[in-house]
Amino acid sequence: MLELKHVSFTAEDAEGAENQKEIIRDLSLVVEDRKLIVITGPNGGGKSSLAKLIAGIERPSSGQILFNGEDITEKSITERARMGIGFAFQQPVRFKGIKVINLLRIAAGRQLSVSEACNYLSEVGLCARDYIHREVNASLSGGELKRIEIATVLARACRLTVFDEPEAGIDLWSFQNLIRIFEEMRRNIHDSSMIIISHQERILNIADEIAVLADGRIERFGSREELLPALVGTGSVQDACSRLKG
Repeated sequence: MLELKHVSFTAEDAEGAENQKEIIRDLSLVVEDRKLIVITGPNGGGKSSLAKLIAGIERPSSGQILFNGEDITEKSITERARMGIGFAFQQPVRFKGIKVINLLRIAAGRQLSVSEACNYLSEVGLCARDYIHREVNASLSGGELKRIEIATVLARACRLTVFDEPEAGIDLWSFQNLIRIFEEMRRNIHDSSMIIISHQERILNIADEIAVLADGRIERFGSREELLPALVGTGSVQDACSRLKG
């Protein structure tokens, strides 16, 4: 279980340290085990900053972050990764000189066989024969990189995985496959949990619970059945989130 208690996060704006901006404001949130939570909201509301706080990329200015009862507020991204917290970036990192099979082995923390590595690629809809020995570099499309990144998440078997706007920069075909992958992960979630930062209706539709984040605060939190009708069907999700604010 992940628990955020009265978390705030202040960062420098473009003009420097003397002009700091509070991005996350006294935010509390509980993510239970075996749940898929989608955090949505208008642009600039703090969604990506919240994802980075959970992953350990950023540190809160105040408050606590607990994971399975342990205070991880001051732990680094590496320490959190060792505890089973995974993070998938909006734009997956390219690793020139590293082959896909080696990236999967690093993620798994062991010497995966070629057959095991191929199974992970197959799960994300990639022909393993075409990708297993390719470099993770600029020759791969955004959709290919996204699915390879998800394959590394599967190889790691994280207790909690945070996806920051996974639909960013991919085409419609890749997005449709991304939804299928998330649906399969959802069915096999077992004791793990997923947090997806997104405003896409099809991703909201597979959530167990939805949190609406605006101006650094959780404005609404509830089941998909409770919140989804108010978020879809009348304009964009982001517009609906603005209307739900307060």
